[in-house]
Amino acid sequence: MKTKLYLASVTAFSFLLTSHAAEPIAPPEAAGKAPEFKNLSDLKWEKILPDLGADSPQICVLHVDPKTHATSLLIRTPKAIHVRKHWHTANESHTMIKGTATLACDGKRAEIGPGGFNFMPAKMVHEAWLPANSLTFITVDGAWDINWVEGPPTAADLSRTH
Repeated sequence: MKTKLYLASVTAFSFLLTSHAAEPIAPPEAAGKAPEFKNLSDLKWEKILPDLGADSPQICVLHVDPKTHATSLLIRTPKAIHVRKHWHTANESHTMIKGTATLACDGKRAEIGPGGFNFMPAKMVHEAWLPANSLTFITVDGAWDINWVEGPPTAADLSRTH
């Protein structure tokens, strides 16, 4: 009797695995909690400053939390650029992937190279000098925005040294 019950259990379990494996059932609270995987070569990039044409830094939003609007994004630069003074509504952190950036805020300047990290509290005015072909990973505690203090960068800010 135990053998028949064991075989029936194994058979039923096997049936459940094979007949429902392609259709997992997720509870409603799991919506928006699915893993995401993206390769750099597959990302879709948009110009941040369209007036600069092909020289514009580019942005790719990787993920936005549906509840908090916390954002993960990448910025890449085809040309060296001075990113003029600006601030964000939420806390922002930068991790350099490629290139060495100079960041300035609160009367201080710092260089961060590949793997270097920076945290900017919400509404702190800051500016940056990014080299050509840089790649920066940015996380923001809320929705990503940019508030220019002296206007957005122009063609005159391309290739500016610090």
